[in-house]
Amino acid sequence: MIRHFSHVVGVVLAGLLLSSNAQAQDKSASAVTVAAASDLKFAMEELATQFEKQSGHKVTLVFGSSGQFTTQLLQGAPFDVFMSADESLVFKLADAGKTKDRGRVYALGRIGVFVPHSSPLKADGSLKDLAAALDDGRLQKLAIANPQHAPYGERARQALVHAGIWSQAQKKLVMGENIAQAAQFTISGSAQAGIIAQSLALAPALSDKGRFALIDAAAHDPLIQRMVLLKSASPAAQLFYDYLGSKPAQAVLMRYGFQMP
Repeated sequence: MIRHFSHVVGVVLAGLLLSSNAQAQDKSASAVTVAAASDLKFAMEELATQFEKQSGHKVTLVFGSSGQFTTQLLQGAPFDVFMSADESLVFKLADAGKTKDRGRVYALGRIGVFVPHSSPLKADGSLKDLAAALDDGRLQKLAIANPQHAPYGERARQALVHAGIWSQAQKKLVMGENIAQAAQFTISGSAQAGIIAQSLALAPALSDKGRFALIDAAAHDPLIQRMVLLKSASPAAQLFYDYLGSKPAQAVLMRYGFQMP
């Protein structure tokens, strides 16, 4: 009798474990975890909310620099979708066998000069006032993202080189780990100006805190932004990936200053 009772308990426990595992798998299959370049912060928060309402799937967004995400993904970080600010990083992951394919371009980004209202500098996309401010002492700190791992930071460096003021500007730099942090440095008063993503400058959280001017696209390499599904992507991730290529999603991205490919 005791053996029989133990056997029954064992069967019941096994059934509960199987049920629990199945529920966990169902939950995992219906969730989407996204590694997104930080220039996408405001646009992606809006897009994720819309997708969740329409589909019932939960989207978890993690923002950071594309270069750092690439390193993490090469080491096996558990993301479903990678939205990079530089398509070369997606190709690097694809070549390493980490993705389902080579992804697709979802947007073209732009950079510009953002100056807070309290700054003595002008919002000048030609960077002439930035150059003058380096000479006359108005510019003490310039915020950019770290060029070593942030595509927007690298394009900022290229623009400063193009303007002939990189050597001078280097002494004044305050670097964010990503472009969102560089923007935060700028609006907080830690810098008199920042070279940031247009998508952040147009967001309500920043647009009323300063002035913004686009830098000529010819002053730097293009920001071709590509997304890709990782090999371990959930079924819901495929739905989200497809949604991001839809007309409604593109309309949101364009509202934040992104150009469509």
